[in-house]
Amino acid sequence: MRMISVIICFPFFFLRYLSYNYEEAAKKELGKDYPTGHLFITVQKHDLELEIEKKFRSHSEHKDNELKIETTKDIPISPLGKWYHYNPHEIMEFEQQMRRKVHYVIEPKHLWSNISEMARTQNPELLVTLESGFRYIENESFESAFQGLFSEINLNSEKLGKTSAERNKKLCTIIQKIAEGIAEFSVDSDTLGDAYEYLIGEFAAGSGKKAGEFYTPQQISTILSEIVTLDSQEPKTGKKKKLDKVLDMACGSGSLLLNVRKRIKDSGGSVGKIYGQEKNITTYNLARMNMLLHGMKDTEFEIFHGDTLENSWSLLNEMNPSKKTEFDAIVANPPFSLRWEPNDTLAEDFRFKSYGLAPKSAADFAFLLHGFHFLGKEGTMAIILPHGVLFRGGAEERIRTKLLKDNHIDTVIGLPSNLFYSTGIPVSILVLKKCKKHDDVLFINASEHYKPGKRQNTLREGENEEPNDIRKIVETYQFRPDHIEKYARRVSMDEIEKNGYNLNISRYVNTSEDEVQIDLEDVNNKLTSINESIKANTDKHNEYLKELGLKPI
Repeated sequence: MRMISVIICFPFFFLRYLSYNYEEAAKKELGKDYPTGHLFITVQKHDLELEIEKKFRSHSEHKDNELKIETTKDIPISPLGKWYHYNPHEIMEFEQQMRRKVHYVIEPKHLWSNISEMARTQNPELLVTLESGFRYIENESFESAFQGLFSEINLNSEKLGKTSAERNKKLCTIIQKIAEGIAEFSVDSDTLGDAYEYLIGEFAAGSGKKAGEFYTPQQISTILSEIVTLDSQEPKTGKKKKLDKVLDMACGSGSLLLNVRKRIKDSGGSVGKIYGQEKNITTYNLARMNMLLHGMKDTEFEIFHGDTLENSWSLLNEMNPSKKTEFDAIVANPPFSLRWEPNDTLAEDFRFKSYGLAPKSAADFAFLLHGFHFLGKEGTMAIILPHGVLFRGGAEERIRTKLLKDNHIDTVIGLPSNLFYSTGIPVSILVLKKCKKHDDVLFINASEHYKPGKRQNTLREGENEEPNDIRKIVETYQFRPDHIEKYARRVSMDEIEKNGYNLNISRYVNTSEDEVQIDLEDVNNKLTSINESIKANTDKHNEYLKELGLKPI
């Protein structure tokens, strides 16, 4: 029930955000012409309303049943709605201006202020108005159509009621409660975006293993984001000034992409455009709402609904190498060890042809190779994968070996267990580059650096004089030390080759305590001394027994 209530909130959160921004922009655009005060307009009653009222009067025993039936009614209306009502010839020019300034348009009847007022007054037309509003936002509000954005919200579901009237009444109650809950909530994009992220996190926590499909915990997201925003050749020099294109080919709710954007912008840099792909329709819609709720224009991102491994996105399916789209930063948290269907056609696919296909039982390397194919020469890719990719044999060993021989694997990071909602196993982060400066691999073993929890472990963030596990991982990657005892080490390709291109982290950075060295000669001398002392004292004791006429021991 908690998860259902959270997921229902998302579209209304989104509608309130769009509405508030639009109304504030309209105030600036219209200036003194923007209506104020207590707003009512007089409209004609529907024929159906008149008919119902006539029937009521004819059956009523009330003395006023002969009074004249009014054919008009006063209805409350939003300020912008009033302006629309009295300025019909100026609407087109106004909406053109709004598209230029806020990049979208919402009709007054679909604004949150009107929807919430309809809910408060139990308006019988709420259901129809809301439904038409969702369709309008999907197809007409933005330059780019956001078709299916609200497809997961079924306003005609029998769970809301068996009849239209019942559903309308139930919807009025739901929206009224939501409106009361978020009435005083900030509507600036940073705060509202953070609240949306919080709700997604809460939904993920309640979803258990299913959450792996759409949510990367913020702490892990921060590590990946910090890594890919650093200069690829000289991380120690700090963050890049600009990322032209950023990709997450299994983007879920889009949180990881937004984290990359936040990190680069917080350091004074900029992002051209972010791109995401998601197979699950619900999380695909969450991602699109998430982008807009974080203040992004529809021209600043592109989320594609489709299967990454089938590569049906035309943007990434360009056969001409000279026209291939390349990305400055790629991040991903794909589903772990997903079963897939490799075939002869995929064997010839430009993404896999040079490396071979990942096994049917685990598509981990298929996701990695998909992303790596589109990585720019000066770009950085960071992907979360299960530890098995580091040491499993067969096809995965062949792919891993070629990536190492071609000097594309830059860093291997081992994380603690039970950090993710979807799995309790420890996972790794692989950092890859097309043009690597170093001919070694940096191994970071952070598996013992965390704060244990009852349900889930977390990385420490330096609060209350605790260590900062996130910063330690990022700074170790950034400054690339030769060796940190029981934590990190740069390993030569010769050593990795001698280990059969096995990247099992504990082979190179062992966190186990060293066995205490035992000096056997010293132990033997001590035992000899103890035995001699025992013999001397036994002899002395026997002398006393002899004097007493007792049998010696």
